[in-house]
Amino acid sequence: MHYLKSNKKKLFVLLFVCFCVITLSYLQAFSVIPERLTLLEGEEYIYNFKSLYFVNIKADNSEVLKLNNNSIKASGNYLELISPLAFKTQKKGTVKLNFKAFGVIPLKTMQVDIIPSKKLAACGNTVGVKIKMDGILVIGVSEVDAQNGMRAAPAKDGGIKAGDIIYEINSKKLSDIRDMIKQIDNSKGGKLDIKYKRANSVYTTTICPIEGINDRKYHIGLWVRDSTAGIGTLTFYDPETGNFGALGHGITDVDTGMLMPVSSGEVLESNIIAVKKGEQGTPGELKGIFMENKPPMGNIFKNDDFGIYGKVFENHRLIKQRLYPIGIRGQVKVGPATILSNIEGSEIQEFSIYIEKVARQSFSGPKGMVIRVTDKRLLNSTGGIVQGMSGSPIIQNGKLIGAVTHVLVNDPTRGYGIFIEWMLKNINEKTTAFSGELRAG
Repeated sequence: MHYLKSNKKKLFVLLFVCFCVITLSYLQAFSVIPERLTLLEGEEYIYNFKSLYFVNIKADNSEVLKLNNNSIKASGNYLELISPLAFKTQKKGTVKLNFKAFGVIPLKTMQVDIIPSKKLAACGNTVGVKIKMDGILVIGVSEVDAQNGMRAAPAKDGGIKAGDIIYEINSKKLSDIRDMIKQIDNSKGGKLDIKYKRANSVYTTTICPIEGINDRKYHIGLWVRDSTAGIGTLTFYDPETGNFGALGHGITDVDTGMLMPVSSGEVLESNIIAVKKGEQGTPGELKGIFMENKPPMGNIFKNDDFGIYGKVFENHRLIKQRLYPIGIRGQVKVGPATILSNIEGSEIQEFSIYIEKVARQSFSGPKGMVIRVTDKRLLNSTGGIVQGMSGSPIIQNGKLIGAVTHVLVNDPTRGYGIFIEWMLKNINEKTTAFSGELRAG
């Protein structure tokens, strides 16, 4: 009897250990298989998932990818994840790979995006950026001193808040602040039907302007902005299409932190005239001037979380920067790299950095790499990464792999970088989506 109990206990322990091993292996396999992968057309990639599982992999598109040099069958390919897995890209496209452990247990679905292999001009020159917003951004609300001696806040009472974007009054689309002031003045205190955006929703409200006691003009109690300007760095230029990408992060309003949707914009040549050196706790800055006497380099059609994008004009198509093949995030390694930056006049220089960490991102984000400046020339001149250097292209192993995006305020020698593939993905998605200030109402 004691013998049977002892065997049952051993069997229970054995089953429990097996269960733990299987569960941990499942979780490990789930974590190492990315949700999304970007590969270049016509190339082969080796991935080590290092899992104990025997899996079946099915694809919804068998024409764009081979696994271990074999086409993907309709019934799926059975493979051991303990061995390296070779992805051979056939042509541009997207495929979803469905992984099942032992051919039965659902493990994960991975989307593989195959993009054309191409060369881009890595720039690094600072540019002047001018943006006109699509709509009027509310940066603050206030009260109005009325003729009757009372104080009122028409816009606030109507539900409008800082960060809202007003784009229509009385069914008329607003192109700038002057349009807004004209609508308010012409109302003579009558009702204004206002359409505005907040986040991804559209709202309407009705407001009656109030005649001010001091200037006898009509007001609704808003501080607003419709444009901005500043200095940034051009990341890349595509000689085939004329498209460019810059900054590596979006342009946001200084007061509200809102991403500024673009109605129109342009990039101009610039000249760096001074550098404010970065120190711990105090970010530095490149100070430059716009070359207003020269024609614009190009227009801007998009501002999003990953940079500004546009098209270079024909007369600037002969930018003679060196062409680099692009490197996807799977090719980015911890180790030495360089950046191209313009910190004096209009001269582009190459500076050494070290990539300290590479994030395993399944979805686009501006902080894919942690970088550290190692070049003594740059450290002596700027203290590291400073404002205005955002967009500086990052080169590793002869490939354009990304751009500088942010500086760590407490350590200006370190910062973040974005993978170049996220910038390229966004440039193909045109949308209408820097700091003059004017009060309307």
